[in-house]
Amino acid sequence: MTTYDLLIIDPQNDFLDIAGAALPVPGAGADMQRLADWLVPHAARVRSITVTLDSHASVGVERTTFWLRSDGEPVAPFTVITAADLASGQFKPRNPALQAEVQAYLHALEATGQRQLVVWPVHCVLGTWGHNIHAGLSEALAAWELATGRMVHKVLKGQNPLTEQYSAFKAEVPRADDARTLLNRPLVQSLSAQGATLLIAGEAMSHCVAASVSDLMAVLPAERLAELVLLTDCMSPVAGFEAAAQDFLARATAAGLQATTLSALA
Repeated sequence: MTTYDLLIIDPQNDFLDIAGAALPVPGAGADMQRLADWLVPHAARVRSITVTLDSHASVGVERTTFWLRSDGEPVAPFTVITAADLASGQFKPRNPALQAEVQAYLHALEATGQRQLVVWPVHCVLGTWGHNIHAGLSEALAAWELATGRMVHKVLKGQNPLTEQYSAFKAEVPRADDARTLLNRPLVQSLSAQGATLLIAGEAMSHCVAASVSDLMAVLPAERLAELVLLTDCMSPVAGFEAAAQDFLARATAAGLQATTLSALA
């Protein structure tokens, strides 16, 4: 009988396609309920569960509350702000004392060649309803803890307001003054133990799942990567980023990861 580890990335209310969600991902509610419905009868086969939680302040560099346009008006969600835009005065931080630090951040972000800054709606603020885990999944996690006597490992990410963090493992631009933004080696180590298939689910496939798995692909040995399984019926992309999600799946499977659905598990 196959034994599983389970990594669930950001299964939070603000990412669900439900009323009140700040950044709803189409299909996310069904994704997480599907996972919850599977977990309860399969609890004995699950060796460990790790849940990551997007955990922000209400004001941060990647959210609307941080920025103003040059005319002093708010910045619309999903606006892209570049280092050049900031230098030209097209946008500015609400706190002018952060101008130089944010300018340096945007240069560093763009130098990675991976991203530009996208201004998202305020979401997953620590302590709010939007930060909470999907209700059905939360109940299933509690049932697993009761049935097994083990604890779900919950990991907060994205707590530094001056750097973005899509990945569960490190910030987009790690900061030397904040260890929370550096590579989370204990988390990597906890997911490295062979002998159980590592199932990966969560939201959104196009962003936080893709970034997290990409970081795992960079640090795990090939023999452990071969034990990673992406549950494609338990993750969905942000609307408009479907192509990015498919590109991610192609890269992951080319690296030796498996992609399947809950119903196809052994």
